[in-house]
Amino acid sequence: MTDATNPTIAAIVPCYNEEAAIATVVKDLKAAVPGIDVYVYDNNSTDKTSEVAAAAGAIVRFEPRKGKGNVVRRAFSDVDADIYLLIDGDDTYEAAAAPKMIELLVNEQLDHVLGCREDDRDNSAYRAGHAQGNKMFNKLVGFLFGEKVTDMLSGYRIFSRRFVKSFPALSREFEIETELTVHSMALRVPQREYGVGFKDRPAGSESKLRTFHDGFRILGLIAKLLTHERPFAFYGLVSLCSFVLSLIFGIPVIWEFAQTGLVPRFPSAILASSLMILAVLFFMVGLILSYVLRSRREAMRLAYLRLSSPPLTWEH
Repeated sequence: MTDATNPTIAAIVPCYNEEAAIATVVKDLKAAVPGIDVYVYDNNSTDKTSEVAAAAGAIVRFEPRKGKGNVVRRAFSDVDADIYLLIDGDDTYEAAAAPKMIELLVNEQLDHVLGCREDDRDNSAYRAGHAQGNKMFNKLVGFLFGEKVTDMLSGYRIFSRRFVKSFPALSREFEIETELTVHSMALRVPQREYGVGFKDRPAGSESKLRTFHDGFRILGLIAKLLTHERPFAFYGLVSLCSFVLSLIFGIPVIWEFAQTGLVPRFPSAILASSLMILAVLFFMVGLILSYVLRSRREAMRLAYLRLSSPPLTWEH
């Protein structure tokens, strides 16, 4: 049960070979939010990440399956708290922003606060191409799912208990941020964005991101989520394309038949007929899946409502 005056707060810090940065992250979180429980999840590190984190005062746990998504799924299942803070272990996010983000979640009774990175243009902490890629993904997801987002790939977020315990967490790697963003849009939870400082990694710390590999994985996830969350739009578009192609190949055949009474181009006639059948099938698939989606969202909403709401107050 949620304690209205003294809610429990848990920080979840996924880590892979962050020996150089993790102690600072743990200490900064504990200084910013007194009483917070910091859970560092070591994801098969080959350095002394777990030892350094434990020495800094963190609760160290392990997830053998490689990938940030696997870590988040494990942590969301195992950790019990009223408020959850998710942050990367590379010391690039401003831990001092945590109290304001938590206050925002509590005061406005939100389920999700997204920490949007505020980068210095003259001394950017983004790797080459990452800022442009992030903007492209933001616009694409905003367009596809009908809700504006400024930094969907941010690894700094605050959640209520009912968001965490109703989130399916199906992703395996860095596309988990995309899944979190789309889930909050699909469930239409109350959420806000909050600007946070963003800096470069400390000396001795190396980025685990693979620009093109991770970018294509995120694009693939967006495509899967589009078929999952907007099936009528997706299959309707495929149906429309098939319908148009059917007309392109079929109208000349019909016109020639009307003029001569003959159908000399059987391949074109068969192709046009097949495309029209596919158009009808895709339309029906989209229609059926849209009704399935409605039922699934109703079940998700009921599961979400069965969990406790955000705390009413928080004393910092």
